Amino acid sequence: MPQRYFELTDDMSIRGRWVLGTPADLQAREVEDPWIFKKGRPVPDLGRLQVPVDVPGKPLDFSLAGFATPIVHVRVASLFVEMAPADVQILPVNIQGQADQFCILVATKLIQCVDDAASEEVEYWKPEDGRPEKVGQYRKVSGMRIDPSRVGDTQVFRTWGWSVVLVVSERLKGALEQAGATGMLFEAV
Repeated sequence: MPQRYFELTDDMSIRGRWVLGTPADLQAREVEDPWIFKKGRPVPDLGRLQVPVDVPGKPLDFSLAGFATPIVHVRVASLFVEMAPADVQILPVNIQGQADQFCILVATKLIQCVDDAASEEVEYWKPEDGRPEKVGQYRKVSGMRIDPSRVGDTQVFRTWGWSVVLVVSERLKGALEQAGATGMLFEAV
């Protein structure tokens, strides 16, 4: 049976949870390109970063900070590195008021695998939209489905053309659930 895959998102329904802000340098200057962590490729050395807590509350093992940047507790980061060493980059970050170590999780693979026909709704940018630099790219993907045959043995990745989505394998999902990692929601893709 082929491996299944899941979009990994932040469980915003957790009561009393924290909400994290945008990654910044140690002088509190936000990262110049905050989308850099979602491009599906390794990130150059940005120096030590920090993430502010915008809404205080219960720390979670997985959270999406500003610009949907994945933040994971170091024990969860270790699990990603153990199970998908070629697919991730881990960037340590400081989080105000936290003695525990947290990291930015960067998926370093970008895979062209969105199955347009199987997805609920797919729209592309058109010339008449007035964004010539985006023509032919995805404008909207709802109810996304992927073609697993295009993924190979990758365990964590971003989808080409719609890199806002972080995808994990069923194997990795199971390990995260077994470890009791908090803050995660999984939706089959």
